[in-house]
Amino acid sequence: MKFSEGRQSHLSHEIVRVLKAEGLADIDREKYVLHEIKRVFESEHERGDQIDDIVRQKIASLSRNVPPGTPEWDILYKRYYEEEDRRRRR
Repeated sequence: MKFSEGRQSHLSHEIVRVLKAEGLADIDREKYVLHEIKRVFESEHERGDQIDDIVRQKIASLSRNVPPGTPEWDILYKRYYEEEDRRRRR
């Protein structure tokens, strides 16, 4: 899921606020931390897009035609997405 710039900013500030309030982190350079959180959001979005492309190609390459939007397509998509996600996290 892609977050808008405003949503990324809001979530980044909330994460920093919680880290400080709960005493989970001592943050000296807040701007740097906010930037890194936003970078992670973008990186995860790009990774998700790459996985989505691979999964769609994999389903399209099956010997039988599985139309998008059908229950079978949804099941295959979810299964292949989870497999590819696990493979990339290793």
